[in-house]
Amino acid sequence: MQVKDSNKNKRSIGWLALACLVLQLAVAPNFGIGNGRINFALIFSAVVALTIGGRTGVLCGFLAGFVFDLSTTGPVGLMALLLTVSSFQMGMECRNRLSEDLGPSVILFAIHALVVSLAYHLAMLVVGQASSAFDVIVLRMLPTFFLTVLAFVPFAYIYFHGGGSGLDLGRKSARGSHAKHGSKYSLGKL
Repeated sequence: MQVKDSNKNKRSIGWLALACLVLQLAVAPNFGIGNGRINFALIFSAVVALTIGGRTGVLCGFLAGFVFDLSTTGPVGLMALLLTVSSFQMGMECRNRLSEDLGPSVILFAIHALVVSLAYHLAMLVVGQASSAFDVIVLRMLPTFFLTVLAFVPFAYIYFHGGGSGLDLGRKSARGSHAKHGSKYSLGKL
């Protein structure tokens, strides 16, 4: 059962946003394959959409996309639009999908990562920031897709075992497991 605690959600979103912002600005530009980079804005918006959903997920998707647009040389507003639509689609059920079913959630994220990466890099071709379709598909879209999905897996795993909040790993999760000896600060079953 998911308890609605807006302050806890705000704190969790804040910490996740800070972590993804630092990773987007510090790690993503320095780690890539070809011209593909990890899209931590997509990871942030997906985690919020899959755990909280609704308006919060859509708003976080828009803000993450806007910050991504401001930190890159692409057209401002494109990633904001793509992440808003993606967050809306992933968060339509307004339930914590990551704590209930990890496999289908990762598959759903992978589908969205593929579509968002393809649409973004095709737009780069249209505005002249890519030289050919080969450059767009092989050197940009596929590496971005694979790196982003690989980077999403640890986030999904943490939220899956944390019962929806990666910051509160010792509480009772939706699956009914308790921390050993009921310790408030434990990391789950030991």
